[in-house]
Order: sequence, then structure tokens, then C-alpha cells
Amino acid sequence: MTADELRAVHDALQRLRTELVEAGDHEIAAEWDDNVASNRDQDQSPLVEMGQTIASSRNRARAEQLLRIDFALRRLAEDSEAFGLCASCSEPIPPRRLALMPFATQCVPCQNGSEGAGKSKHRRKVTDYI
Repeated sequence: MTADELRAVHDALQRLRTELVEAGDHEIAAEWDDNVASNRDQDQSPLVEMGQTIASSRNRARAEQLLRIDFALRRLAEDSEAFGLCASCSEPIPPRRLALMPFATQCVPCQNGSEGAGKSKHRRKVTDYI
């Protein structure tokens, strides 16, 4: 990658990181408030639990993305010559992929291969479990 491309990736990573940090965690509401607990109807409890689950999931995803971004920034600083090469096959990651996901460590074919490892090649049907 050229110096300009590396600088563009670095700037994109910094922008993404700043946006995620400034957005902060999603608030996970307490399920039972003393003032509300006595007046809560039976339908509200599952909705509160669902809201907690969604907020928790979003917070985990945000934390994972921050880790990927920090890892990419560290790789970029430590070994800029190898940045942009697939960790599996050492082929260049396409610039368009890096523009969309500057923290990507694999090219699309290798990413698909690693995500599909251990999975069945055909879709399962209900009758497969009978």
C-alpha cells in the first residue's frame, strides 16, 4: 500500500474509533424499580428483558469493534508494510474492502472459508433432526 493509502486507512480507523467512543455504551435499564414494580403489568417484564438483551448485545458488538480497530491501528503502526495483506493467504486485501472495513485482516475468500469451517455445506431441514 502507498503512504497515501495507509494514511487514509489510518484516518478512517481513527474516525470510526472516535465515533464509537463518543457514542458510548447503550444504557441497560434496570428491570425492577421499587416505584414501578408494584404497578407493572405482566407484559412489561419481557419487554424490559428484551431491551436489556438488545442493549447488552450492542455493547458487546461495540466493544469487539473497538478491539478490532485498536488491533488494526497497532498493526498499522508496527508493520505498515504488511498492513493490507491477508493474514491467511498473504494476498493484498482489495482497497474497496479496506475502505468499507479498514480493520479487515482477511480477504473475502479467506474470510468466507474461516467462517464456513465446520459448517455443513447444505441447509438443514427439520426432517434432518427426526
